[in-house]
Amino acid sequence: MITTKIVKTKKDLKSFVKFPFSLYKDSKYWVPPIISQEMETFNTDKNPIFNDAEATLILAYKNEKLVGRVAAIINWLEVKNQNQLKMRFGWFDFIDDLEVSKKLIEEVIKIGKQHNLKFTEGPVGFSNLDKVGVMTEGFNQISNMITWYNHEYYVKHYEALGFKIEKSYSESKFPFENVKPDFFKKAQELIKRRYKLKALQLTKTSDVMPYADKMFDLFNASYGKLSSFVEITDIQKEYFKKKFISFVNPEYIKFVVDENDNMVAFAIVMPRFAYALQEMNGKLFPFGFAKLLKAKKSSKDVVFYLIGVHPDYQNKGVHAVIFNEYYETFKTKGIVDCYRTPELEDNEAIHKIWKHFNPKVIKRRKTYRKNIE
Repeated sequence: MITTKIVKTKKDLKSFVKFPFSLYKDSKYWVPPIISQEMETFNTDKNPIFNDAEATLILAYKNEKLVGRVAAIINWLEVKNQNQLKMRFGWFDFIDDLEVSKKLIEEVIKIGKQHNLKFTEGPVGFSNLDKVGVMTEGFNQISNMITWYNHEYYVKHYEALGFKIEKSYSESKFPFENVKPDFFKKAQELIKRRYKLKALQLTKTSDVMPYADKMFDLFNASYGKLSSFVEITDIQKEYFKKKFISFVNPEYIKFVVDENDNMVAFAIVMPRFAYALQEMNGKLFPFGFAKLLKAKKSSKDVVFYLIGVHPDYQNKGVHAVIFNEYYETFKTKGIVDCYRTPELEDNEAIHKIWKHFNPKVIKRRKTYRKNIE
C-alpha cells in the first residue's frame, strides 16, 4: 500500500531533502547537495521564484517507510506569458517499485488537472538555471553540483508510466591540453578591433557585481529563443547574485563589452566541487565550508556553467575572445580537465563552438513528457 503526504512542516521538508541520502548511500558517483541550500530553495519566504511559481512537495511511503519524493511545479510566467500549459516536476526520486513512481506521478497529474494544464514534463526545476533531465547514459561518471544523478532503473519507470522523450541533453569533457590557442588567438584580436570590444579583467567579487545585472539581462536575451526558456526577473537576479557569485572565482567569470560598456558576451566557469561535496555529505558546518573553499582555490578541474552571446553578435566569433581569456587563466591555474553542463543536443550553435576541443560525451540525459487527460 503506497500512501502520499504533502510537505507542510520543516520536518517534512527535511525528509524530502534528505531522502536521496539514503537512496544513494552506496553510490560512489552521486554528489550530495548542500542540505541548507536545498531547504532554502523551497523556502517561500527566501526564494523569490515563488513570486511567480508554486511547488507542491510530495512524499511517498510504503509500510510507513519513506520510498519516494517529487516536486510538482507550476511556473506561472511560463503558463500565462508563454501560454505553455505545462505542469513541471522535478526532484523525482524513488525506489525501484513501479507502484511508488506511479503514485507520485498521479499526484503531479492531479495538480495539473486542478489548474487546467495540458501536459507534464520533467525532471526539471523552476527555471533554466535549475537542474534538468534524468540520466540515461554515464552512470559510472561522478555527478556534479549542478546536475541530478539517478539510478539506471529510472528510465524504465518513465517508459512504463507512458512518458515520451521531450528533450535530449549531453554532457562532455575535454582535457585542457586539447585547447590549441592558434585557432582563436589571432581571431580574437581581429574581432576585438572590428567590433571595438574588450574583455574585462576581474580579480575580486566586487569587480563582478557592477556587471551582474547586465549579465542576467544578456542571459535572458541570448537564451530567450531556446525551448522552455523562462526569463529571470529582477528580484531573482538579486537572489542569484547572493547565492551563486560567491561560489565562483572572479577570474573564472568573463565579460566582453563594447566601446559603450554594453555587455555583448559572458561566461561562467566553476571549480569542480564534486569530491568536496561528497566529503561534506550535505553539511556546510563545521568543516564543509572549509572543504568548499579548498576546492575553489585548488581544484584542477573546471565546469563550464554558462556562455551567452548577445543575439546581435552571435556567429561573429566573439566566443574566441572568451576562449582566449580562459586559456590564459587556465594555463596559470594548471587546469587539467574541462567539463560541460547539460546542453540541448539540437543546439547546433553551441556544439560548433566546442568542436575544436574534441570533447567526449560522458553523459546523456532527457526530459520526458506526458499529456494530462
